[in-house]
Amino acid sequence: MDHVSLSNHEPSEVLDGVFLAQLAAGEQMSVQHFRIDPGAVVDDHSHEHEQGGYLFEGSLAFTVDSESYQVEAGDSYVIPSNAVHAVENRGDEPAIGVELFSPPRPDPPWSKE
Repeated sequence: MDHVSLSNHEPSEVLDGVFLAQLAAGEQMSVQHFRIDPGAVVDDHSHEHEQGGYLFEGSLAFTVDSESYQVEAGDSYVIPSNAVHAVENRGDEPAIGVELFSPPRPDPPWSKE
């Protein structure tokens, strides 16, 4: 069993106001913690990974294949593999959650690092 604590991983700012911490990863999926600050944007992108998430705090505005979705704290979501998607925090508080990627995803290629 791979056991990883968020307290052992310092989140990286991969885009302005977007912080990711790669957590546990297996052969079929990976787990990532995120914080997206108010006003932060992740522009249109796509990847082979199916992406599921759960939002603990805040709210996010997603665009997936030109459709708009509002995700609130307590909501979960799944973005199909290869779907063009973007996300923006239009709220007044950070959006905090976790995402699962299958197959496992390393740091995103658009990361600042």
